[in-house]
Amino acid sequence: MRTITSVWRGYAAALWALAYGALGSAWALGLPGFPWGASDPDPDGALSILAGTTPRFGWWIAAFGLLTAATALALTRRSDRRAPLFLAWPLAASLVLVVPDSRLMMGVAYTPLLLVAPVFGWSLGGATFADAWPWPVLNQLLCVLGGLLLAATALAYGRSRARTRWFTPQRGRTAVYVAVVVPLVYCATRWAWALGIPLGVSPEFLAEGEDGLWLAGAYLATFGAFGGVLTLGLTQRWGEIFPRWIPGLRGRRVPPLLAVIPAGFVAIIIAVAGLTYIRWTIAGRFSLSEWGAWLPECFWPIWGAALATATVSYHLRRKDDADAVDVGAGRRREAPAWGDRGRTSARTAGDRSGGV
Repeated sequence: MRTITSVWRGYAAALWALAYGALGSAWALGLPGFPWGASDPDPDGALSILAGTTPRFGWWIAAFGLLTAATALALTRRSDRRAPLFLAWPLAASLVLVVPDSRLMMGVAYTPLLLVAPVFGWSLGGATFADAWPWPVLNQLLCVLGGLLLAATALAYGRSRARTRWFTPQRGRTAVYVAVVVPLVYCATRWAWALGIPLGVSPEFLAEGEDGLWLAGAYLATFGAFGGVLTLGLTQRWGEIFPRWIPGLRGRRVPPLLAVIPAGFVAIIIAVAGLTYIRWTIAGRFSLSEWGAWLPECFWPIWGAALATATVSYHLRRKDDADAVDVGAGRRREAPAWGDRGRTSARTAGDRSGGV
């Protein structure tokens, strides 16, 4: 059944696509701010897959926007055709997984560090929010937003036609275990480097980061390990009911979006960063003897896919639970009405019998 929410998601995706397509046309016509190519502060053009493009690429962006808008509008209509889905998912995947690069994850990871640095007097090499979030990276966020809007519309369109569900609770539990284990390899190497242990690298490589670089790596590793612990909440009771030790919230139900939004976003940026490392590996940019510097990151797409699977399974399970509660409440409200009607009918029959 189509809902007002799912229809408006499609309209929002179409509006985004038209606006971004118009922006692409403006770049092609000379508007400053083209986020790739020469204007992108990518050191050697190795981060973004679109690093070699010029502002004339804006015409392709405009065409992409028109195709995306038409697909989004097709998903808002009542139809049994699956053709819109065959277009929607590749378009959404392009926006979410292909256009962004690893800088999106670095910006998210270092933002908390930049927030607390002034409190402790850390200089962080003079890094600022402008360094973590330049316009090309903010543009990646815009692309992810458009891809998520299209994906949400496609998910609602496909769910109304699906006979079976792939995102089952069992698959969700398995995905959680994978999402917890995979990042531990990365965490082990970074913690080892912070302790002066050259795990997976040469002593010369380790010496290059003794000025505090490996401490930053250990911070990221701890960030990842903490995220793995939080991932367990997608299958545990404390992921649905706030624990007792949280004052003011203990015993209350956890809003599903409180877990779904951050977990889904983290799944995207992890997968994107892993795909960047895989591209670099295929291009021969790494040495096998320094495997600790790149091999753990190549498993991040598995981590991201597992976290995404666990998140979608959690969302559907919580939605099913909410629907079951609503149905049960509706039945309880209807039961007294039918009982009163039965008693009224009985009294009426008795009055009639007495009057004969």
